[in-house]
Amino acid sequence: MSEPLPVIVAPPSDTGGRRVRVHGENLGLAYNLEDLSEFLRRVGLDVDPVNAAVSPLIDWRGVGPEYWGPETRG
Repeated sequence: MSEPLPVIVAPPSDTGGRRVRVHGENLGLAYNLEDLSEFLRRVGLDVDPVNAAVSPLIDWRGVGPEYWGPETRG
């Protein structure tokens, strides 16, 4: 049986943003690929925002990296 991927990006929350966990540790709420990349950099994982969408380290839950939550209404 294979191990789970080290990075889990949860489905978008009702208010926007996605929870990011690495090996079970909650890193915070990301609102885009740049946020995700910064969280991962802080824990020693070098994932460029351009490559995060296809990184074999990341388990995208619910939807892929194209959606982060409710659109801003103005």
